[in-house]
Amino acid sequence: MTRKFLIIGGSLGAIGVAIAVAVFLWIRPIDVTVANPSTDIPIEVFGLGTTEAKVVSRVGFEAAGTILQLNADMGDRVATGAVLARLDSREQEAKVEQARASVVQMEAAIRQADAAVERAQVSLRQKMQINERRQELLRQAATSQEAAEEAQAAYEMALADFAQSQSAADVARANLQQAKALLLVEEARLNKYALHAPFDAVVVTRSRELGAMVNPGEAIFTLVDPATTWVLAYVDEARAGQIRIGQEATIILRSLPDQQFHGRVARIQIESDRVNEEWRIEVTCDDCGNELHLGEQTEVLISIAQLDQALLVPQAAIEGLQGNHGVVWTVEGGQLARRAVMLGQRTVDGHWEIVGGVPVDAMIVMSPQSGLREGRAVNIVDDGEK
Repeated sequence: MTRKFLIIGGSLGAIGVAIAVAVFLWIRPIDVTVANPSTDIPIEVFGLGTTEAKVVSRVGFEAAGTILQLNADMGDRVATGAVLARLDSREQEAKVEQARASVVQMEAAIRQADAAVERAQVSLRQKMQINERRQELLRQAATSQEAAEEAQAAYEMALADFAQSQSAADVARANLQQAKALLLVEEARLNKYALHAPFDAVVVTRSRELGAMVNPGEAIFTLVDPATTWVLAYVDEARAGQIRIGQEATIILRSLPDQQFHGRVARIQIESDRVNEEWRIEVTCDDCGNELHLGEQTEVLISIAQLDQALLVPQAAIEGLQGNHGVVWTVEGGQLARRAVMLGQRTVDGHWEIVGGVPVDAMIVMSPQSGLREGRAVNIVDDGEK
């Protein structure tokens, strides 16, 4: 019996000690970290995208033929009007020379026609004078009726010859215009055998080599205007609502992760990405220079606001987060409490601005942990994040 009582007494003592320890742990102050106001806080929106160019052209010949000359390759810079390539144009050059010869021939025909007009005009003047004298003599009965009629007929024939020569000269001039037009057509066709750069550009690709047969419209070169390079960023719709044209942006290229480039929002595309639920944002780069490579992955941080001072807490410290509302633990009068708060801006690293719901003398717990309950005493061990 004595042993039994000893066992029972020992067990009750152990239970009592356990209860005492539990009560101590329950009521003892708990260590917490609280948030303090921060200053000069940039509010940025993150986007992932690629480098692109607004002006991209895939150029090729307007004529079919064999490539005889290539003057540019991938990576080359070319000026407006520079000859990028030529086709074998010997047959077309012969047609141009033939058209030029036709023009010369028509010009000679015009000179002949003009000479015929001058001869017909001289003959007409002579026949007119003879006819006038004969008609005057007929009135004076100094010549026969037959002679006067012959003079009149000769004058009328000379008049018809003059009109015919003038018509022939007009036809010759029309033929000359036709020959010149044909020459222009043949020269235009000849120009299609040379491929010119439409603007100052960088050659991105060249798809054909010397001796290759090409068809009209087939792309030979892909050109981009380096002055129109930009970044196409995809931003989550939930974060894109405050983006505006003209806002500053920081650009980080995957190939240069330690460098930051600067730009601005140039355009917000009207149509969103329906699958990924993202806005398409076009951002210019002010100081990228020659660092941009089309299609390279980039990170973009768009500055949408700047907070002079704000109370920020990490998202992990907010319970029941829905929209701009949530619940946080606070320290009030040295004890824990729970408060429903209103949230404002969110930083790119996941901190939320507290804009309402916290009493003036309350402090917000930064790192929720086990053992938190309303009314429990606390020890503030750190000032929290700045």
